[in-house]
Amino acid sequence: MKLANRVAVVTGAGGGIGRATALALARRGCHLALADIDAAAAARCAQAARQLGVRASSHALDVADRAAVRALPPQVMQAHGRVDLLLNNAGVALGGTFEQVGEDDFDWLMEINFHGVVRMIRAFLPQLRASDDARIVNVSSIYGIVAPPGQSAYAASKFAVRGFSNALRHELEGSSVAVSVVHPGGVATAIASNARVPAGTPQGEAERGRAIAQRLLRMPPEQAGEIIVRGIERRQARILVGNDARFVALLERLSPVHYWKILKKATGT
Repeated sequence: MKLANRVAVVTGAGGGIGRATALALARRGCHLALADIDAAAAARCAQAARQLGVRASSHALDVADRAAVRALPPQVMQAHGRVDLLLNNAGVALGGTFEQVGEDDFDWLMEINFHGVVRMIRAFLPQLRASDDARIVNVSSIYGIVAPPGQSAYAASKFAVRGFSNALRHELEGSSVAVSVVHPGGVATAIASNARVPAGTPQGEAERGRAIAQRLLRMPPEQAGEIIVRGIERRQARILVGNDARFVALLERLSPVHYWKILKKATGT
């Protein structure tokens, strides 16, 4: 996919993988509509993109807000006139076992991680269909391939993104709109430190969970962004980000039931 002079909408663009991927797109001459719940962070990313010579707009957006998502396409079209790429990256984390996580917290996570993806695609699919070469890129996770204990809600949301993306790809086959699903491994973002912890979780347990997560988050976001954009350029339907993601994907294929026993030994968890 040739990205120069295309227009990409990126959610969660204020930091981490979203910002890194947006700037990797900008380095290829792709214009950007950058959305984030943190309006100031989105504006900073847009400014950095403009310094790379592309047109960039910033938009305050909570992907869990249906009305705000519906209102975004006209804003983007007014600023850019077209949309060729939709990168659904916005997401949150929630630690805890199923019995620890309350219904409200579970629903909060699903509204952002899964329903946010669905409603963004529903909002922008008409604009994408108008492009001669368009792509939807949905960011799942390594936990959309394997499901560790203590991540029942997060894994559910990321498996949902994976399944939805694959079905949508088949439904759009033969059209100008293709679909990619991204599975990042351990990327050094703030998602673990910002993760919501269920009320009543012992402090020591929460801290141990964060420490384990931080130990596994090693890849710089900039490297992850480059991998994702190269995958887009190569029209890859599945983009695995990092050696850990590739290893886990292979392990799950070889041992779909007992992979966690092997991973526990490998990670010391």
